[in-house]
Amino acid sequence: MKPFMDDDFLLHSKTAQQLYHEHAKALPIIDYHCHLSPKEVAEDHRFSSITELWLGGDHYKWRALRANGVDEYFITGGATDWEKFQKWAETIPYTFRNPLYHWTHLELRTAFGIQKLLNPDTAREIYDQCNEMLQQPEFSARGLMKRYKVEVVCTTDDPVDTLDYHEKIKDSGFEIKVLPTWRPDKAMAIENPATYRDYIDRLSEVSGVDIYNYSDLLEALYLRHLYFAQHGCKLSDHGIECFYFEPASDEQLQSILVKVMAGNEPTQQEILQFRTALLIYFAELDADTQWVQQFHFGPQRNNNSQMFQAIGPDAGYDSIGEFTTAKTMAQYFDYLNSEGCLTKTIVYNLNPNANEMVATMMGNFQDGSVPGKMQWGSGWWFLDQKDGIEKQLNTLSLQGLLSRFVGMLTDSRSFLSYPRHEYFRRILCNLVGQDVENGELPAEEMPRIAQMIEDICYFNAKRYFGF
Repeated sequence: MKPFMDDDFLLHSKTAQQLYHEHAKALPIIDYHCHLSPKEVAEDHRFSSITELWLGGDHYKWRALRANGVDEYFITGGATDWEKFQKWAETIPYTFRNPLYHWTHLELRTAFGIQKLLNPDTAREIYDQCNEMLQQPEFSARGLMKRYKVEVVCTTDDPVDTLDYHEKIKDSGFEIKVLPTWRPDKAMAIENPATYRDYIDRLSEVSGVDIYNYSDLLEALYLRHLYFAQHGCKLSDHGIECFYFEPASDEQLQSILVKVMAGNEPTQQEILQFRTALLIYFAELDADTQWVQQFHFGPQRNNNSQMFQAIGPDAGYDSIGEFTTAKTMAQYFDYLNSEGCLTKTIVYNLNPNANEMVATMMGNFQDGSVPGKMQWGSGWWFLDQKDGIEKQLNTLSLQGLLSRFVGMLTDSRSFLSYPRHEYFRRILCNLVGQDVENGELPAEEMPRIAQMIEDICYFNAKRYFGF
């Protein structure tokens, strides 16, 4: 019987252990998509407790707590930090075989050096030890990033964001690059006219463009895109239910915008037309600046209307959606390709039923200009666990070139999520190592195999994004 989570955790062969310990483990981290707060990095935030750092915005943990019968008072409510932590400690023994069990103990070990298992008996000791360590300078926001050997972080930012905190980070001389990512989802969200008009007012203010018609909107977005580029942005990101392709004329788009700005709800077709036009426009801007565009598609959000009204979005009430998107995805990318404006692209799917579809779709638009130009992204959200990661790696291997994969990201709001990279690297090394042990990859090609591991864990991303 192997000990729990030892040095060879998830590494089930000598070759896997060699690949991880000699080639993957020590590499820096490029976290090219996350939701960290630039403000907290700029101000080198000091965390008041492990509860703030660990449970403050983690909807993975919130879902587990609710499933364990914990009242919302101890999750997002007014309970004390200790009471919330205590409930998490009580829940942990019920998370066996859930990735949260592994992530929890990886984070305790790598950040705080705590080897003990978290449970009700150890909760107070671990809580006090973590809080004591958090008072030390090396456990600030920046300190934790340096502890995990982070080299680059790309945050997620709206076109109306001033990027002031990114400027402060850069001016401070902080050795880790913290770059913005263009996330213009709200510019397409015309389904709620009142909210959209408020957003357009903000966009008008920050861009300096009075937005009265559709061309004004495009001008304002262009100027903000340019502003992001001037602040080091190299990536865009789009959170969408599915891909859209419902072309419309400029006159139709102008009519839709006027309708929405007058407070009238658009039809479903008008929503699709507007989203299609802007998604194409954003791709054209990205191609001009040679950014990488990312698409996260497939969630069904805010399913629990009662809790949405009570505590808002991003609180653990989203799920995997079912959308038929292959045809519109193909039409969208084909249009961009035909117009000569298909830039480097990463697509992340949330429904595992779409794995093979997305993997094969990316192959349709590889053009030989850039190795791995069209990327099928790593397992995302509900799929960023061992089973989801293995399925993504295996399907990519079968339908594309695993060697050109740009690897893992945290997609997290927590400064303690960097062990997700270690988790991914161990799973990757185990899969490839097992192939060598089984005679499915040649042992005499170990130098090339080791280079592939290093590339996936670090070098591919560094080259692909130009960091």
